[in-house]
Amino acid sequence: MNMKKTIIAIVVVLIVALGGYVWWLSRSAPQTAPAENAPGGSASAGASGLTVTPVTTQSGSGQVIIGKSVQGRDITAYTFGQGTTSIMFVGGIHGGYEWNTVLLAYNLIDYLTANPRAVPANESVTVIPVVNPDGLYKVVGSAGRFSAADVPTGAGATVPGRFNANNVDLNRNFDCDWKATGTWQNTPVSGGKSLFSEPESKAVRDYVELHHPTAVVVYYSAAGGVFASSCHNGVLAETKALTDLYAKAAGYPAYQSFDFYATTGDMTNWLAVQNIPAISVLLSNHSDTEWTKNLAGVRAVLASFAK
Repeated sequence: MNMKKTIIAIVVVLIVALGGYVWWLSRSAPQTAPAENAPGGSASAGASGLTVTPVTTQSGSGQVIIGKSVQGRDITAYTFGQGTTSIMFVGGIHGGYEWNTVLLAYNLIDYLTANPRAVPANESVTVIPVVNPDGLYKVVGSAGRFSAADVPTGAGATVPGRFNANNVDLNRNFDCDWKATGTWQNTPVSGGKSLFSEPESKAVRDYVELHHPTAVVVYYSAAGGVFASSCHNGVLAETKALTDLYAKAAGYPAYQSFDFYATTGDMTNWLAVQNIPAISVLLSNHSDTEWTKNLAGVRAVLASFAK
């Protein structure tokens, strides 16, 4: 009888020991962490159903494909910092015609990559270097990074690159006084079949509506000035302050409106409809980035929103 009890006790001890060993293995085994999106958290969808999924690059910036051009080229936004005050810089809406604005935007991306502390802790900076990659491709044979040496000589060679692959002027396709036929200088241009008919303008619209930036700076060429935005609602006080601030820091003249000729469907004026302070910075010519001037303007803007 005692022998039987002893055997039972030994079996119980072995079972308990085995259970403890299995529990210890489960606790010490490596755990697979769930995938995360950085910065910005989980994926979300814009108004047109476009899924926006932030990813992390080696530089620590967020790189997001926000849409595709008519010919399927990527439209990419690069974000630096994770603050809630969001400042957005946009280049290349006129593609190859204003290719220097694309180079300027990539210069800014390079600067923020090399100088992450340039973005104050409470801010994030998003740069969309090329809104019109098809138009850029027409002129330089690239929809992304390129050098000035890739651009044909002569201003006339750049004109076809102003329009997207549907021959639409994207800066006539936004919701402020939109018309199917707009004006560029003295030339009639297509504003698209309808508001936001073009995938490039839709991508910008959806990104803005999803993230609602605090302020936006859009680069164009060439008139050498900083222009405030509005759409029959007056210039926002914040927009006037932003116009004057950038112009003073960069050494450009400041204007409260663009009145060289009538414009319809303009991006910055649409941003004014959204009550987002927005300015147009027009470089002085079609070939120079005027990097030193514009870096001073960028720094002044970031400093003004810093806490």
